[in-house]
Amino acid sequence: MVRKQRGVYGKHIYGNLYGCDVDILADEKLLREIVIEAVKKAKMTLWDLKSWKFGGEKGGVSVIALVVESHIAIHTWTEYAYATVDVYTCGAESKPEVAFNYIASRLKAKKVKKHYADRSAIE
Repeated sequence: MVRKQRGVYGKHIYGNLYGCDVDILADEKLLREIVIEAVKKAKMTLWDLKSWKFGGEKGGVSVIALVVESHIAIHTWTEYAYATVDVYTCGAESKPEVAFNYIASRLKAKKVKKHYADRSAIE
């Protein structure tokens, strides 16, 4: 008898993006669009999207996408041409690395430090 595995599939890709395009890092509307597209590319389901701009016109931005499968977050620091990206999913079919790589490419990161954590609890 073949028993199907059950449990939580937890895939977490997170990292730091260096040397990003500063104009993109400061553009709240564009960052929201990038996250929405990343959700689609990663086969996730968008539930809600929030964003905040800090430090005036050229300041940083935070974008948080709540997806049915978990979340995507971007935080930017324009003064350092730097961003952090966090993609976590508990969906077995979701592709968090696809979302992370898409975001890194759209921010035009010159250097990427990416990490992976398996947060699964499978029987």
